[in-house]
Amino acid sequence: MALDFTFTDEQRMLEDSVYKWAINWLEPQMEHMYEIDEMPKDLFKQTGELGINGIVFDEKYGGAGLGYVETLLAYETIARVSNALSMTVGASQTLCFDNFRRNATEEQRAYVLPKAVTGEWIGCLGITEPNAGSDAMSMATKAEKKGDKYIINGSKIFITNGPVAQFMVFYAKTDPAAGPKGISTFFFEVDKVKGVKFEKIKKWGMRTSPTALVTFEDMEIPAENLIGGLNKGVAVLTSGLCTERITLSGCTLGGQRSCLELSLKYAKERVQFGKPIASFQTIQEKLANMYCGYKAGKFLAYSAAAYCDTLTNKSGGKGTDLDRMAAAALLFNGEMGTKIGLDAIQIFGGYGYCTEYAISRHFLDQKLWEIGAGTSEIRRMIIARELMRDDFKSGL
Repeated sequence: MALDFTFTDEQRMLEDSVYKWAINWLEPQMEHMYEIDEMPKDLFKQTGELGINGIVFDEKYGGAGLGYVETLLAYETIARVSNALSMTVGASQTLCFDNFRRNATEEQRAYVLPKAVTGEWIGCLGITEPNAGSDAMSMATKAEKKGDKYIINGSKIFITNGPVAQFMVFYAKTDPAAGPKGISTFFFEVDKVKGVKFEKIKKWGMRTSPTALVTFEDMEIPAENLIGGLNKGVAVLTSGLCTERITLSGCTLGGQRSCLELSLKYAKERVQFGKPIASFQTIQEKLANMYCGYKAGKFLAYSAAAYCDTLTNKSGGKGTDLDRMAAAALLFNGEMGTKIGLDAIQIFGGYGYCTEYAISRHFLDQKLWEIGAGTSEIRRMIIARELMRDDFKSGL
């Protein structure tokens, strides 16, 4: 991919196929699904047929063997119709299954990943807890080893896909006295365990993307469901945050693009005082700012994805340029998405407040990206930390 975002023929074909699917299959359902807050049936089987469920997975698992640029492109394109459902796909494929892929054994990957690729399984990832949000290392969920099993007690909140998932990766304290050094990573198949409850959370935005409070009450899982090594959970957790932030930038980018396109079309058609409102300088200023914001955010996100694809070790984390670039991509795009959404609603006026107009859901979905995947405040801390590290030289 060139820096002017001239995609390869293969990337353009991917974008075209995903957009045609989103317009023809997804868009006709969205107003109703958003109103009743339900995920479209067979969403993941549809994305499986499109070939975007396992973009970065090896072909031996059914994946496409491509990179994070293509993943970002797919998520942005879905988000041109639905920011919320783009997040749902990303939460399953990148947050859950891709993180699992990096840390599981070959036998575990061979069993799980093909089901993720076909859409037979939907995944979710459990980090955040009611009293452990930005301070994830203070999580209280515990995993106690008893014989050849672990007994899990605790809870996770704001878990995307929780109500519909067949597979979950989560983090728990295996040595509470050790603090962050006592966290481990586990997985389980939802229909093979008892003692776990998923309660759907009502939200005013990101509707159609199901979110849950997950409660563990003496849930038993086999000891072999530990991945990444005992008390090595922090390394697993942080290894997935960079690719999460980079690729999920596509969710807000797609929404930004639609806000601009819909606003431009509406401004040309809406007549007030005898002429289209697009002729007024105050409206033109908003449109120009929306365009510049979207293009700047696109550069941040795709340059981070392209850089990630060049790395042998894509884990990122503290002390890496990738950590800074990933945080910057989602920081800028999250805040820009909210601003562009607000400008779009202002252009639409009263109609922007009506749910039959797609612009309303594009606006409502944007605010989440200043909060989810690490808040804007946390992202600024990461960027500043990496700028101030002793071995930081340029990389700007």
